[in-house]
Amino acid sequence: MRALVTGAAGFVGPHLSRALEACGDEVVGLDQSNGPDLLDGDRWVDTFQQHTPDVVFHLAGWSDVSGSWQHPTRTFQINALGTLSVLEAARQVKVSRVVLISSADVYGPVSPDRQPITEFHPPQPRSPYGVSKQAAEALGLQYHRAHGLDVVIVRPFNHLGPGQSPQFAAPAFALQIAAAEAGGGGEIAHGDLSAKRDLTDVRDVVRAYRMLAVSGEPGEIYNVCSGRAVAMAELLDMLVAQATVPIRRSLDPARLRPVELPVLQGSHAKLTEATGWEPEIPLARTLADVLADARLRVGP
Repeated sequence: MRALVTGAAGFVGPHLSRALEACGDEVVGLDQSNGPDLLDGDRWVDTFQQHTPDVVFHLAGWSDVSGSWQHPTRTFQINALGTLSVLEAARQVKVSRVVLISSADVYGPVSPDRQPITEFHPPQPRSPYGVSKQAAEALGLQYHRAHGLDVVIVRPFNHLGPGQSPQFAAPAFALQIAAAEAGGGGEIAHGDLSAKRDLTDVRDVVRAYRMLAVSGEPGEIYNVCSGRAVAMAELLDMLVAQATVPIRRSLDPARLRPVELPVLQGSHAKLTEATGWEPEIPLARTLADVLADARLRVGP
């Protein structure tokens, strides 16, 4: 399979490229350094004609949920209109399949008694990011229905692993621990740890993407998640337990934020039925790898 990955230099892109290559696929990775701007539709046509991919994994886009509130127009342009550029190029070049990576953020706030969340839950996004992803999904479905383009839509829940930005909780905690280890001890500042999130190792996530490229049903939407909600307090406990020095903890009032979603838990039943996928990597191993990555970032 000849695969083209947009957003190949982001957090998920390198993991996906390695997973595809391990399956014997030929991979073309594009990012801002070597690929077209997402809003340059003509160049995407030229790019697809040049590389003739069998499958396009569309990962590229605006990924900063909190930042989308400050830049709603840019977020929508990149995620919705940028996806339109990719879909139109795929239609013109007759790409066999597009795996369109959306987000569980499209679901918006869901009461705990209505969870785990399935693909049949109506989208009610609250953030500009979530709205932009829902618009991208709508475009993907329209291209499937109107033009016959083979589009599979994926809604990943929270995922983590080595290489993730410290703007996310696990790598942020890990970097504080690594810095404390380098200094012989220290503390971790944190905010509210009561929220529970559905966490999946990024390497399990990209394995699901590849399986959906092979076995997903065109025009369908699939959750990728662990099916288990983990409290942020438990996540921090697991990281601190792996530290090589004593770690103190301190509540930083500046880090406190309103918790709109006390629990977020998905169901991967539809994905499992379609592909046989199950999460394989335990959270303890994921966090060990995240901490090892943080130690490398901090250095000796």
